[in-house]
Amino acid sequence: MPTLSDKLKSLGVKVGAKDIQSSRPKDDHSIETVVPGRYLTTPAGEAYVVESLYVSDYRHGELKLHGLAPLDVVAEWVGDNNIRQIHSDELLYLDIETTGLSGGTGTYAFLIGVGRFIGEDFHLSQFFMRDPLQEPAQLLALEEFISPCNTVVTYNGKAFDVPILTTRYITQGWTSPFSNLSHIDLLPLSRKLWRERMPSRTLGNVETFILGARRTEEDVPGWMIPELFFDYLRSGDARPLKSVFYHNVMDVLAITALLNHISHLLFDPIDTAQLQGVDFIGMGRLYEDLGYTEQAEEYYHKSLDRELPEQVQWETVKRLSYIKKRRGDYSGAITLWEQAAGKTYIYAHVELAKYYEHQARNVENALIWTYRALEIINSPGISLSIRLEWKYDLEHRLERLVNKQALMSRR
Repeated sequence: MPTLSDKLKSLGVKVGAKDIQSSRPKDDHSIETVVPGRYLTTPAGEAYVVESLYVSDYRHGELKLHGLAPLDVVAEWVGDNNIRQIHSDELLYLDIETTGLSGGTGTYAFLIGVGRFIGEDFHLSQFFMRDPLQEPAQLLALEEFISPCNTVVTYNGKAFDVPILTTRYITQGWTSPFSNLSHIDLLPLSRKLWRERMPSRTLGNVETFILGARRTEEDVPGWMIPELFFDYLRSGDARPLKSVFYHNVMDVLAITALLNHISHLLFDPIDTAQLQGVDFIGMGRLYEDLGYTEQAEEYYHKSLDRELPEQVQWETVKRLSYIKKRRGDYSGAITLWEQAAGKTYIYAHVELAKYYEHQARNVENALIWTYRALEIINSPGISLSIRLEWKYDLEHRLERLVNKQALMSRR
């Protein structure tokens, strides 16, 4: 499979060299005529930038961009207390389009979309590298745009966008402006919050199912974007790139609206009527991971009051029962374990056996729940993996309980 270097060499471009040669437009459809922008003068030459402005009442789908709630929970999840005190105009929203989807030192970010708030208005700039020779100017212009910001917001940017840009700055012999920025990557948060809501937490799915936004036919699949750029380098025809610029704008707007939504969801989910049962589960799981078991318990209870897929419902019952156990609420935990045991969940039988043996000091009841669990795993239709998972523990527990019962009867 040809590498990026091979592709650029085939276009007459020398990768990483000072005498790198730029391709020349071969027809009249230049980038300036397809996506109007302006040139910024930098110490390394001119950089091409396309700018858009979104006023305070603009909505991306059903949600506004402006109006961020306090980010205390987000800061704790990220593990960066500096984010707690952040102001909206100090946030940089970032998404890039590259010459390859796997990253690496040979991958260029030919289109860098960034946005930040100035007052209540959202200013979005797209820095476009017309050919590899112009990368230094592109990077310097980008650095100027992000200089007022101290936190970058991305979607999978910790693994992709920021490392690629950092590599490009280092390749030029410069320090990356991202090295001192805090980072909010919304992909892990989205996975935690909406794992049950969507089969895949791609930004496109989150945009559709959470933000209620729909893209037009002008959009282009991400996997096509690198080849469209190479086609542009070959021909100079920028018309196919119009869809790439649209795709990039939509990604930046989606990231901005998503952080706004998540900030309100975690700060004070007032309009709970609009939330699905699985949304409460996601919030409960996040708070549980952060150690806020009281809030997690509240959200799990709310989820069980809503309609849930059966498997998700019983997984939530299990999580909630363990929280109650850790908090010493055995009455609540027993109720949940008995419900789950009625659905033949082995863990619930084991927990009831543990409770009656160690808490209630009732060996007879502990034996009853152990026998019932053994009957289930030895019944027809039980998978071998489940049988192997529980067999040793249950047989060992049964032996200990029988011996304990015998010892007590001799007293």
